[in-house]
Amino acid sequence: MADLKPILLVEDNPNDIELTLAALEKSQLANKIVICRDGAEALDFLRRQGPHAARPEQDPAVVLLDLKLPKVDGLEVLAAVKGDPRTRAIPIVMLTSSREESDLVRSYQLGVNAFVVKPVGFKEFFEAIQDLGVFWAVLNEPPPHRASWGSGD
Repeated sequence: MADLKPILLVEDNPNDIELTLAALEKSQLANKIVICRDGAEALDFLRRQGPHAARPEQDPAVVLLDLKLPKVDGLEVLAAVKGDPRTRAIPIVMLTSSREESDLVRSYQLGVNAFVVKPVGFKEFFEAIQDLGVFWAVLNEPPPHRASWGSGD
């Protein structure tokens, strides 16, 4: 199953990382989970630069992106990814505890694919992550490989 795309989790909270990994594992997804703990590292990963320069060219199936991150916040990561023709087709799910309407509106203005408020309860959070993992890694049909796209982006 080497053709499975990884899931990129961009999260700085160790408890949320642990819970997310457990939920994705319970979904029995075979996708590799890559963790970046700040926005700068996520951009390096997605752009294949810095410590991630040698990673395979395969883009993630989905990016689960926290809003409040050190170094570069989630909205800045989102803007950079969706503003770059090389990465704009990568699905991004904003996964945040923010219930601020301005964060929701800004995320959609920048091109987020989905905005999910982290449920407070353990069980609800666990189920939400499982559903997200299955949808984006299994059910969603991504666009064809970018090499086959015309240069008229």
